[in-house]
Order: sequence, then C-alpha cells, then structure tokens
Amino acid sequence: MNSSTTASGLLGDTAARDYSGKLRRFNAFAAPELREAIASLALKPGMRVLDAGCGTGEALGWLAAEVAPEGTVVGIDLAVQHVKAARAVAPVDSALVLQANLMDAPLAPASFDLIWSVNVINHLRSPLAGIHALTALLRPGGRIALGQSSLLPDMYFAWDSRLERLVNEAVRQYYRDRYQLDERDLTAVRAIVGLLRKAGLRDVRARTFMIERLAPVRPEDENYLVEAIFRDTWGSRLQPYLSGGDYEELMRLCDPHHPDFALRRTDFHFLQSFTLVVGES
Repeated sequence: MNSSTTASGLLGDTAARDYSGKLRRFNAFAAPELREAIASLALKPGMRVLDAGCGTGEALGWLAAEVAPEGTVVGIDLAVQHVKAARAVAPVDSALVLQANLMDAPLAPASFDLIWSVNVINHLRSPLAGIHALTALLRPGGRIALGQSSLLPDMYFAWDSRLERLVNEAVRQYYRDRYQLDERDLTAVRAIVGLLRKAGLRDVRARTFMIERLAPVRPEDENYLVEAIFRDTWGSRLQPYLSGGDYEELMRLCDPHHPDFALRRTDFHFLQSFTLVVGES
C-alpha cells in the first residue's frame, strides 16, 4: 500500500489526495452512459471483476449487478478517502475495496475475468506499464476495458465556439503549468487503442458514447457542471490565461445567480464523449 504524500502520479495523485466530491458528481452525472458502457461488455454471472481506480465506488454496484449472484467485484484506489467513500456504497456481499497502488496491487495474478478502469490510465507516469500491470491480473482470455471521458473537446457553449475554444486552451495550459508538463506528456488520454495494442492485447475494439444534455438539465447534471467544472476546473484558476473581458463573460455564464447563466439558457446544449476501449489477453 502507498500512504506517502509524495506524488506518484503524473497529475499529482497520492494516497492523501482527495477529490471524492468531483468523482461522485461525475458518476451521478454520467451514470446513464457509464451503465450503458458496462452493459455493452456482456458480463456473465459468476465472473470476477476488478475496478482499477474505483474512486468513490459507484461503479462497483453496477458491475456487481452484472455478475450476480455468484460473481465478485474488487475495487482498488490509491487515495485513502476515495476508498473510504467506496466502501460506504459497495455491495457488502459481493464487493471488496482495497487501498492500493495499481502498479503493485496486492492481488493474485491471472485472477480476473474483466478489469474495468475509467479515467485512470492517463494519470500514470507510464500508462503502458500500468496496462502491463493490469494485464498480469487477467485470466487467459480475460478482458481489460479502459474508459476515458473527453477524447473530443467538450461542447459547453453551443452559441459561442470562440469562448469555448479559449477556455479549453486555458485549461490545458493551466494543467501544463501546474504539473510542469509538456503538451505531449498528456497524450495518453487520446491513445488508449494504441496502448492496448502495444501491450499485446488482442481484438482491441473501441466504442464512443456521447453524453448529451439539453436545457432543462437534471439536478445531477447541474451539480456536476457547476461544482466540478465551472468552479473546480475553471473558476479563478483560469483568470491568468484569459483576457479580462473573456474571463468576465465566462464568470457570468457560470454564475447560477446571473441572468446569463448558461444552464438556464434555452439554447444550452452540452456534449462530452466517453470512449471505452476493450482488449483481450
């Protein structure tokens, strides 16, 4: 287990880091599409499944339902607080949650039929090494399913592609500056197909699900977009990367109390991609 506060991930992940609120919001927001992606895997009762980087654990119940009644689901996550949250929601009779680094997981080799891992591989310093570590846990003929959101640029402001482009560029520059990364260091988010093939996986296939939301949005959608994106991902951190006028306009669109609030506009149309890439050992 890794309890160090020294960053072990490309994007600053440690056992002490906690962004469980953002993970819960994303899982509630994208639940319909995530469950559709899980259903596309055609899991069977009795299978043994690993959720590598399980976060706050919402997918553990969805996976357990697919392999019930005899199946088992194991979740691992590096962050102590994420594991605590996952244990609180995991099915007690069919799921086990461990605090562990997936690069050195305390799990038996060749013991899983499926490994599910969402928005995780791109956090590793060596995504290929991470895939090799996970593949070692697969039984012969087992599958690894890597999910990644936002392979395509998200669409927030259907009526203003210029501002949207500037905001996306500002976010990327912020992350490069914060973690001292070159833009090419972040390409793993787009390279899952190639990574699985390079790792020796067979029959690699990809399917992209569109997360599409129109006004009026569900409470789960508004909670995620306002708290996780408008405030946590954007907010004041983008001010140095935008002109004064563009930053002020963005803040108006992101403020639920302002008449220009984006999610109250009748032309609000949001698109985000979620891509699932599956390979067989």
